[in-house]
Amino acid sequence: MSDVSIRPFLIGFPAAGLVLGFVLCVSGSEPWADLIWAISTLPVLLALLVEIVRSMSRGDFGLDIVAALSMTAALAIGQELAAVVVALMYAGGQYLEDFAEGHARREMTALLSRAPRTAMRYRDLQLEEIDVDQIAADDRLLIRQGEVVPADGTLWSGLAVLDLSALTGESLPVQRKAGGAVLSGATNAGEAFDLVASRSSEQSTYAGIVRLVEAAQHSKAPMVRLADRYAFVFLVATLAIAGITWFWTQDPVRMVAVLVVATPCPLILAVPVAIVAGLSRAAHQGILIKGGKALETMARIRSLVVDKTGTLTGGKARVVAIHAASTLTDDEMLGIAASLDQASKHAIAQTLVGEARARGLPLAIPTEVTEIPGEGIRGKLHDRTVAVGGRRYIKSQLVEPGQAASFDISAPQHAPGAVVVWLACEGKLAGRIVLADELRAGIEELLARLRALDVERIVLATGDRRDVADAVVAGLGFDAVRAELTPDQKVMVVLSERKLGPVMMVGDGVNDAPALAAADVGVAMGAKGTAASAEAADAVLLVDALDRIVPAIEIARRTRFIALESVYAGIGLSTLGMIAAAFGYLTPVEGAVLQEAIDVAVILNALRALR
Repeated sequence: MSDVSIRPFLIGFPAAGLVLGFVLCVSGSEPWADLIWAISTLPVLLALLVEIVRSMSRGDFGLDIVAALSMTAALAIGQELAAVVVALMYAGGQYLEDFAEGHARREMTALLSRAPRTAMRYRDLQLEEIDVDQIAADDRLLIRQGEVVPADGTLWSGLAVLDLSALTGESLPVQRKAGGAVLSGATNAGEAFDLVASRSSEQSTYAGIVRLVEAAQHSKAPMVRLADRYAFVFLVATLAIAGITWFWTQDPVRMVAVLVVATPCPLILAVPVAIVAGLSRAAHQGILIKGGKALETMARIRSLVVDKTGTLTGGKARVVAIHAASTLTDDEMLGIAASLDQASKHAIAQTLVGEARARGLPLAIPTEVTEIPGEGIRGKLHDRTVAVGGRRYIKSQLVEPGQAASFDISAPQHAPGAVVVWLACEGKLAGRIVLADELRAGIEELLARLRALDVERIVLATGDRRDVADAVVAGLGFDAVRAELTPDQKVMVVLSERKLGPVMMVGDGVNDAPALAAADVGVAMGAKGTAASAEAADAVLLVDALDRIVPAIEIARRTRFIALESVYAGIGLSTLGMIAAAFGYLTPVEGAVLQEAIDVAVILNALRALR
């Protein structure tokens, strides 16, 4: 029954035969009606036998055997109507499962269907349409209104309005200014804009997401495999009840009714639907879980290990304080430092430039620039000599070096791990700018919500210095802080936390990849994290928000609960139906209709995981 292309025929043929048989019965031709019903059963039975042979060759012994036995037995004892009803109900149940899974997959399928196929590229002052796999780094692309961005890049100029709902679940469009990062997979919700690709389409964020979605769709959850094993037990129980019924009553009709009530079983229908629904729901929330195994394990998480830089913190330094040693205002100091730093490729320099532009400060063009990498930079702005750099470098640029020492004592102290940039103008100390990688907003609330979800132990694991790590998490209620770790030591931290149960590791960098792979569930910060961490992880947060792990766990737990609820309810109702059939309270036809009602009920219940 796995060939989807013949399913309409397998439903339509017994349905037409059932109707035609009733017409013949009404006209008084009952023998012909029985013949039509028997013939209408055969295509479904034949397709089912082929599927059983295929399954048994793989070592699977499922409830398809019960369906085949019930149809064969019904035909053998002259219950042709029951046989054709079972055939129709079984084929309809398979079709209903396909429909339910398709409905459940809609968010993941939407991600795949949105993948762009072509792009408009500038070449020799002309526009050419190319396949997306021809996009290379530094290509300039035209993104028209309504188009999906085909590659990661930066906005060339102007303003871009982007719809990120398919990636992150965020309903409101976001804006990007010139120089701002644009993720592939976003939809242009405003006017056309130019994008400079930072990498090829194949290496882009969205292409990686598509690969992860395809992997997720082909995975099989432990809960599904568990359902398969339960199906075998239920098969044995069904045959036992049918055999006992025949032994005590010698009534073949009752025995067939028992087999019919067990065909098909909601056990093998509800779990896959619930799992796929949970995966799809998570994707809608901007959480890409790679498969059912990760989703099922996530529902049982008891310990959480979190990286610091880029995970617990934003991962990028920003200006947190400006201390002037002269008459310059804060904006004037930042404008001078950023103007000179335009000539530097250093990450801190580019941070200052970005901060100045974000504040709308005018930047001058530096001249006569000299730079000592890692130390500082010197140049002229409007005939004024300016120097920006570390304390030692600026001290060497001062006419009176003692200025730095006296100002260092009087200026407010900065937090451990902060970076201080010093500024000098015309040989005199102008002040210092403090940058820090701060905690993400709402961390305290996030930890409280995790505790409410029965996450018993939360550990910080970082390669940063001990004093920096302690200062960052001071007062947050972490159970342990592990600092100055190498990548292999992070793996050991993850393994040591398994004493309470499954461990989730959240990280974003290349150095986190081994620990993510070692964890029971590895979660990568995919929006800004590295490709290595995303590949090693079991789940990827498509939005740069750590708090998404809470809905991820909630969705996983609700999905698991709904799947098991559907299984227990379905098996319980089927068992009651078999007992009723064994005592003669259900005919084979009534049993088939009852079982189909049970199937519909449990599948609809499984689809609740989408909400």
